[in-house]
Order: sequence, then structure tokens, then C-alpha cells
Amino acid sequence: MPEQINPPPNSVRYNDWRQVAVAPLDAFTPVLPVSVIIPYYQTPAATLARTLAALEGQNYPRDLFEVVIVDDGSAPPLTRLPDAALDVKVARQERRGFGLARARNTGARVAAYEILLFLDSDTLAEADWIAAHARWHHAVSDAMTLGACAYVAMDGIDAETIRRRPGSLGELLAGRPAQPSPPEGHLIRTRNLTTRADDPFRATLGGNFGIRKSFYRLVGGHNETFTRWGMEEIELGYRAYTRGGLLVPARDAFTWHQGCPDDADKKAKSHSLRLQRAKVAHLIAHPGIRSNRPGRSYAVPQYAVTINARGGTTDQLLDAVMNILADREYDLVVRIEGAAGGDDANGVGNDAQRVWLQEMFGPDPRVRVAASGDALDEFPATPFHITLPAAGCARGLVRRLRRRLGDAVTASAQLADGSTVSITRAWALHRARRTGKSPADFGKSRTIPPSVLQQRRAAEPRGRAAAEPIGYPSEWERLCHRMREIRNPAEAWAFVKWLRGAARQRLPRRILM
Repeated sequence: MPEQINPPPNSVRYNDWRQVAVAPLDAFTPVLPVSVIIPYYQTPAATLARTLAALEGQNYPRDLFEVVIVDDGSAPPLTRLPDAALDVKVARQERRGFGLARARNTGARVAAYEILLFLDSDTLAEADWIAAHARWHHAVSDAMTLGACAYVAMDGIDAETIRRRPGSLGELLAGRPAQPSPPEGHLIRTRNLTTRADDPFRATLGGNFGIRKSFYRLVGGHNETFTRWGMEEIELGYRAYTRGGLLVPARDAFTWHQGCPDDADKKAKSHSLRLQRAKVAHLIAHPGIRSNRPGRSYAVPQYAVTINARGGTTDQLLDAVMNILADREYDLVVRIEGAAGGDDANGVGNDAQRVWLQEMFGPDPRVRVAASGDALDEFPATPFHITLPAAGCARGLVRRLRRRLGDAVTASAQLADGSTVSITRAWALHRARRTGKSPADFGKSRTIPPSVLQQRRAAEPRGRAAAEPIGYPSEWERLCHRMREIRNPAEAWAFVKWLRGAARQRLPRRILM
């Protein structure tokens, strides 16, 4: 069973997880052990007892999973666990404010097994929960499985009731007030993450997801600078997606959050989200998360533009960099590669050219003079990577390339001198690295006429339209795009709710959650 023990990386087109050969839940035979990681901070004893009781009822073999509870500096610390017939260990970390992200990383470090499942301490897992996640991680090495959840009142139910229930948790909790989790709307909008929408990460649910430890490490785990509630899981999902991971909506991995949020809880979380949205705008390079107005720059740029300096003169390099920096798509970095090897056409030696480039652009935060390495390694979370020669950098090029790319994976043009200009999505580049395939194997590729790359005489149009995200130059076109995604009554209702929310925020502002 080596294929199950060491599964290959995914090689699907776009995010179409339906292309993966995975065993149906009712025919799945578990082989690999699993670590269930539960962050904890002063959760009431009865609540934690119900959570552990639900895990006792898993259909997954008891000797193939452990439970790791990470105490985020509770006072008093968690020392006595509720009675549970499980393999449970407790790790403790010092309290440094809201430490959910750190607790999940701590759990991943101390976990004994490769498959990691994350569960909140106040959440009940249905009996198939572990198996519903794990079957995907038996088949693919770089998947992130996104479970489903609903909030439900728990009055009158204790741990023993959960243990002795005759059927599912859903049957036990039937008739109680319940609320669906926020990601449900994103799943409807993207037809369970199978469309070419470039934001499937917005369906990530932090208290119910699964990932292999090796891939979790590759994407960097949770960002521990998140020290208040909200959006840390979406930022992780963004990095997993941009790294070429397969985001799978594991709807049969269902959980029940113990208790519905009250008005005070909603108000506190709303305040926290306002602060978190400002933070994630620097970390998630997507027009639905950040402003696209010219003049802004962010910690994670939307475009990494690599200029090949080989064979280019110093004048060409200067013009190339200045043209890219003057692009209406300001959210970018320029990386100059290959400034070495022989004299240029102006008689400037390679060492002198490198020194000149460093003196000219070194202090500019949007320019890198790269001696070695690769742009994909330096900017792994930047969603679009552009490569071009120094002689092919016309003003306005980045915007025109993005428009020509559309919903394709890669687009390129062959210049008269034989050099190539290309734009490619980062997730396809990362996926190509792991599989040994070409980015074009993972979706549509387009050929761009060289005439599109030529310098335009007229300036780019100014005004409000210039601030709109690529692909949606006007409010009307954005509206039409959303309407074209409607395929059934549920999606139509999701569209109505989106339109109502957007109207409240004065379209075209985005709804982040």
C-alpha cells in the first residue's frame, strides 16, 4: 500500500477536486493514523467533556488516532481531563494574548502523526468526521480539507447523553435552534469550490479542517502574528491555495458548535474583524480583500515581475524598471535577474552593472536586484508571476497581461527576437514544481499577440474605473459576472444576499466574510 502511505501531490485542473480518485466514505478503509488538535483556553469542563465524548464515537479505529489538546495559558491550567476513552495528551504554552494561531502550530509540532485534523474545544464531531477528512489525505499529499459546521443550542445535553445516543448527533440535536457557519455562502457561490473562482480560500473554517503535516509546514503553518480573533484561518487557506494546494469541501466532515452566538458575542467579533481586515489586506493579495487603487503597496504584492537582464543594456534596464513601476497596477514588485555575464552593449561590465543597479534601485522597496534564487521562492504567496526581457517592458504591460490572462492559468507572447513574455498563476507554478508537469497542464493557457505588448501612445484611462480590480472594470460588469454564476435556486438566493450586503456597503466595496 505505498500509494496510500505516500500519496502523490494533486495534479487536477484548477481546483476541481472531483478529479481525484478517492474512496467513497462508505467504502474507505483507514490505514494511516491521525492527530486531532484541539486548541483550548478556559473552556468549561462540561463543554470539553461533550467534545471528547463525541470523539469517542468516531467510526475511525481508536488505535489510529490521538487527541492533542493545547492549553493556551489557561488560569488555572488544564490539569484534569474529563473521563474519555481516548489517547489524549496535553501541551501547554504561555499566554501572550489571543493565541489560537500559536496553539494550532504547537499542536502540529507535538503531534505524533502526519495527518492533522483541527477541531475547536467547543465543537462536536459527527461519527464520520475523522474518516471524512482522512480519506482525502490517504489519496493526496497537498490537500486541505474544509469541513462544515452549524451552531446549535446544547441545553440539557451532557457528555453521557452524547455517548449513549442511538443515532447521529444531528438526530440528537434535531429541532433545536441552529445557524449555518459563514463559509456556506462561499461554497454555494463557487459550486463547492469547483468553478474557476480564484478565492476558494474564503471557505476555510478554522475549527474544522485537515491537512498533512508536511504540507502544513511547507505553507508556513498559521501566522502567529494574529493575536486577536478572526481571519487567521482564511489567511492560512489563502497560502495553501496559492501554494498549489487542493481545497476540498469535505461537507460530510460535519461538526456542531456548542451554542449559538449571542448579540454581545457578535458585537465583539464584529469589532475584531474590522481590525483584522486591515491586517489581512497586507497578507492576502486578492481584490476582494484589499483596495486596488493606484498608489497602495502591501506586504504581499499581487504581481511579481521578473525582468531578465541578460543581454539588456543599462538603458534598457532603466526604462524597463521605470515602465513597470509606472504601471496602473501599482501592487507589484520588480525583480531583476541575470545582471551578470559579459559586458553589455554600452561597454559596462557585469560587476559594474550590478553595482549600478543596486545603487539605482537598492533603496526602493518595490525593486529587487537578485543575485540568485527564484521569484517563486521569494514571493511564494504572490498570486501572479510575470517574466519578460528588458526590451519587452512597455508601460501599462502588467495591466494588459492580466486582462489577457482572464481566468486562464498562464498566457504568453513570443517576441520578434525569440524571447518570451508570460504571466502565470502562482498556484500552477507551485503545483508544477511538485508534480514535474507544466503549469499549462492545470488549466487553460492563452497565446497573446505580440502587438498587445507594444507601448501605447495614449495614456491609460483615468478616473474611478482605473481603481477597479482587473476583470471587473465597472460595477455593472461585476454584477453581470456574479449573475452568470447562478445555476440553481440556492445560488440565486446567495446572489440576492450578496447584492443586499454589497448595497449596504456602497458597491463596489467587498464583503470579506
